[in-house]
Amino acid sequence: MQAPLSLLCLPCAGASAAMYLRWRRFLPPWIRVVPVELPGRGARMGESFVEDFDALVARICAEQGEAMRDDFAIFGHSMGGLLAHGLARRLQASRRPLPRALLVSGCAAPSRRDPSRFEGGEDDASLIAELRKQGGTPEEVFASDELMRITLDTLRADRRVCRSHVDDTAGASPLPLPIHAFAGRQDDIEASAMAAWSKETASVFTLDWFDGGHFFLRQHETGFLAALARRLSAQTHLHAH
Repeated sequence: MQAPLSLLCLPCAGASAAMYLRWRRFLPPWIRVVPVELPGRGARMGESFVEDFDALVARICAEQGEAMRDDFAIFGHSMGGLLAHGLARRLQASRRPLPRALLVSGCAAPSRRDPSRFEGGEDDASLIAELRKQGGTPEEVFASDELMRITLDTLRADRRVCRSHVDDTAGASPLPLPIHAFAGRQDDIEASAMAAWSKETASVFTLDWFDGGHFFLRQHETGFLAALARRLSAQTHLHAH
């Protein structure tokens, strides 16, 4: 029997935590999926966006205290991976309990990010082009003016979050916890930028590759979730022994 583990899941830019609700049906019951809703979207649409990276990490850290009380791990895709890493670093700095593991998907290591990617390009046409290129937005969103407006406003705010991120880990001690990275072979992110996550940990590092682009985790959901559960299962077994 696996001991229960809470898996906090942070969304990608332009999305809400609803992107993870499906996982509850497909992951083993010992993994408790905790979709982390950010301000300004989903059930929190009435709230203002938080557009500063450090402020958003601090907010998540404060709001998710209960979920991070017992055994937990943190997962994030794309922008969510960056937030997940920021959350682990903040927990470490404040001497709070650390996650069992950090899991990052479709996200370059902090030391290999290209901040210039988020300069400009915040008009609707540019944002729509970005959504089309990444390929993770359902067609019904593009067909609905209301859903498109919500998505574009969210993506615009999240680009500012990404732009405000500063990599201040140079010279910092690596995290004393395993990092499991996942990537798509046809994604724009270079293989070396994914492999660079190994420098962020003083513990175990793994990197699993899947066919597909930036949203390989949707294109190959079954295989991806099996790999995710396998990494978490190995981690809990290691901890138990």
